[in-house]
Amino acid sequence: MDETPGPATPLPGLGAPIRAGIPEHGRVPKYYAVKGQLEALLDELGEGGVLPTERDLAARFEVARETLRQALRDLLIQGRVRRRGRSTVVAGPKLEQPLSLASYTEGVRRQGRVPGRNLIGLERSAADPLLAGQLAIGVGEQVWHLERVLLADGERVGLESTYLAVARVPELDREFDPGSSFYAFLTEKAGVELGGADERIETVLASPREALLIGTPPALPMLLLHRLTRDAAGVPLERVRSLYRGDRFGFTTRLEAD
Repeated sequence: MDETPGPATPLPGLGAPIRAGIPEHGRVPKYYAVKGQLEALLDELGEGGVLPTERDLAARFEVARETLRQALRDLLIQGRVRRRGRSTVVAGPKLEQPLSLASYTEGVRRQGRVPGRNLIGLERSAADPLLAGQLAIGVGEQVWHLERVLLADGERVGLESTYLAVARVPELDREFDPGSSFYAFLTEKAGVELGGADERIETVLASPREALLIGTPPALPMLLLHRLTRDAAGVPLERVRSLYRGDRFGFTTRLEAD
């Protein structure tokens, strides 16, 4: 990869943590220098601003189109830009979802955004040994599978799959509005008191089906959350698999000293 001498001061728009990403030998890949120039341009344009075409940007920065594309890919993954049709626009700040026993709806509303969900499916099936063990039910017992696309201001930002025993909420298909908060339904209508949850986070790439449902390129990194929720008595209630766009989401938590 081509390298050019790095500047003595931080690249525009990159901030200054650890020499703004510049290696100790002072040389920086050409695409990374272009990325700094692009970030300065994004700050000028502001949220929703439309970037010039790749051809115009490559000519402006005097680099090859592939070098420019690599810089744009980095900015796309970081969530600084997003695709809108054939155009590239400046993205707004990432959504911050707390790592707590709270619903997606609550987290999005706290940031002044409008939450929403599109139902993909609500089906009953027999629990396999793994799912039965997680939910503390018998193998073959009926479970609900609720799958929904997550929205923020109408933009698709994630995909959520929820599994729970039919015996817990036998009328789920009749009583639950799939566009609303599932936790609100459980506590307010089904009379379930939430107790706690174990959650694990990892980075993954979406499958072709998931990428199509969320509307993202398959190569875009995703944040995958696995959650096992228990009721107030400590009995397993639900298993949730939530896939969030890595360019649109971040997660926060508070750490306390022991």
